[in-house]
Amino acid sequence: MYDDPDGDRSGEAGPTVVPHDRVWVRYGLMAAGGLAVALGVLGAFLPLLPTTPFLLLALACFARSSERFHSWLYSHPRFGPPLQDWERYGVISRRAKLLAVAVMAASFGFVLYRSEDWILPAAVAVVLLAVAAFLLSRPGSAAEARRRRGNLC
Repeated sequence: MYDDPDGDRSGEAGPTVVPHDRVWVRYGLMAAGGLAVALGVLGAFLPLLPTTPFLLLALACFARSSERFHSWLYSHPRFGPPLQDWERYGVISRRAKLLAVAVMAASFGFVLYRSEDWILPAAVAVVLLAVAAFLLSRPGSAAEARRRRGNLC
């Protein structure tokens, strides 16, 4: 949909926004999107709070509630490029992958430390391993994604 081999992002507002039919749902989605943006911005400064997942959530909320906010976030100079890379190529940066896997490992260690039996740690391990496998399977850059696509054709 956004296959751009030159990586030029100028003047692009992103996908079409289709507002929800009900006004109260639109306002709820705008509020949820605003909260997600606030958490994402906080995540830019706090090392253990992720930024991109919250911004992806905000983008999804704004896609159903506000074209203006969606366009602003999608074309934002700081937060827009990772969102555009995710949408175009499914990219998760190497830094984000490393941080996510490290936090998951620390969380699992905490669960192991606090758990009295094996059931909870086993369930948590299955979920975290599945999430880590997904994260690590994603390309780390747009160039890597294009290379992978080229090898598939």
